[in-house]
Amino acid sequence: MPETIALHTRLKPGAEQDYAEAHAGIPAELVAALKEAGVGNWRIWRSGQELFHLVEVEDYQAMRRALADHPANVPWQARMSEMLEVQDDYSGNDSGIPLVWELV
Repeated sequence: MPETIALHTRLKPGAEQDYAEAHAGIPAELVAALKEAGVGNWRIWRSGQELFHLVEVEDYQAMRRALADHPANVPWQARMSEMLEVQDDYSGNDSGIPLVWELV
């Protein structure tokens, strides 16, 4: 059963347009790498500089390990690090934002 992981990131001031343009053309190699790593869906919402991600993935930790040094992800993360206030180096064992409540 897939996991649903919520993430929060923050853009550097003035990076909103560059971020939108980057995501308008995700490289096919990165899309393939995400899918191979078990990602079924990845959605991002933006409010000002705040970014909210919802990731549906088979195994979030395994996905992070698979992408840490992946040749399609490394340049993408370098590009994103220019726009984000805190860069993700894939070294941690994060599990996203903890779920507080859910209407089922």
